[in-house]
Amino acid sequence: MKKLKNKKVFFIIGSGRSGTRTFYRMLAGHEKIEIHHEYLCTHVQPLGVLNYLGVISKKDIIKQLKNIYLPAVVYSSKNIFIDSSNKLTWLISPLLEIFPNARFLAIARDGRKVVASFYYKLKDEIYDDKSTKILYEWYLNPEKKLMPPPEKKYWWNVPPKNHTLHKHFLKISRFERICYHWQEAYKVILEKKDELNDRILLMKLEEITSSEKALTKIFDFLGIEYDSVYFQFLKTPKNVFFPFDFKLTPEQEDIFWSICGKIMEKLGYNRETKQYEVKY
Repeated sequence: MKKLKNKKVFFIIGSGRSGTRTFYRMLAGHEKIEIHHEYLCTHVQPLGVLNYLGVISKKDIIKQLKNIYLPAVVYSSKNIFIDSSNKLTWLISPLLEIFPNARFLAIARDGRKVVASFYYKLKDEIYDDKSTKILYEWYLNPEKKLMPPPEKKYWWNVPPKNHTLHKHFLKISRFERICYHWQEAYKVILEKKDELNDRILLMKLEEITSSEKALTKIFDFLGIEYDSVYFQFLKTPKNVFFPFDFKLTPEQEDIFWSICGKIMEKLGYNRETKQYEVKY
């Protein structure tokens, strides 16, 4: 398609609570960029879960994503189109079918901070018992059960039938489910990073906010001229639901490391590193 030739398409991904909205706010208003945060989330988030669970064909996933994103990119008046959305972590391959030259910025953050933020700040918006059970029951019997509504709380990944946690997921705690979500997100990202090499740039939020050199690397990846004002912007947390720095209890730490330890190590985090302070 001719109108796509001069367009650059980027997707900023992660686990959630890792900086995607902050990047959206930082780049919003740039004269060369059209950027969104969780573009058409009630359409995209269910597709991410359906793709992860394998209950919809690749062809159908691509068709629905194409209907969502292709017109948005083609009719954009900007040369650069970005959707900054953790929901797209589960949709990397089908997005590349639509936009073969797309690139992905993956932002990682210490999983302890992410899980604590999800658990204490989002409450019943993530993995509450009722919504999780509704999704699970539909997944197991889609012909007899009504598909959950597109509201966010119903569409957080549950273990597929071949996963070791599949039979036990409804019995484990909400905290453990959130740990599962975090490690699965970066498991997928690390696998795709190995497969796609320089098409995915994986950066730690802690490095980005403390090193101007790290932030400059991101702007080079996006092909955007850098200005030091962006580094100053990142000095203070912007996506604040509740301005309190929650930390995991020792018991929660043990649970977290039992579920997320391998992925934390692959990302370069270790248990000896203290949970950093977030200053609001």
